[in-house]
Amino acid sequence: MVARASRTPSPLVVTAALMAANVLLASGFAVTGLIQPEAVLPHGQAPNSASMIFAGYAAARTLPLGVCALIAIWKRSISGVVILGAVTALIQIADASVGLLQHDPAKTIGPLAIGVAQLLSVGWLIRRGEPA
Repeated sequence: MVARASRTPSPLVVTAALMAANVLLASGFAVTGLIQPEAVLPHGQAPNSASMIFAGYAAARTLPLGVCALIAIWKRSISGVVILGAVTALIQIADASVGLLQHDPAKTIGPLAIGVAQLLSVGWLIRRGEPA
């Protein structure tokens, strides 16, 4: 009898996919904040020197974190994906709290959903590890 390949994605694949989507989206917002800051500011707010400095700091943290996360995925490093997956998930949850303070549902619900889904997948990866 021939064993069939499982169609269920592994915990590493799911966690890596969520983390990759997370860091690519966050990196996109960071770059957008640098080149078109009005797109990420609250409605009606005009960019100023303070918002440009903040965008620079956001990009300085987001882009290297994204590169490290993508390297962990590429190397299939379970420990790297667990640690960076948890960190990037917690960042999304923190971003959701900022959206909540701004009374902006789009900046609250999206990051919260991504963060929670990613934390759940990290927990799944920790519990199950990567099947042989």
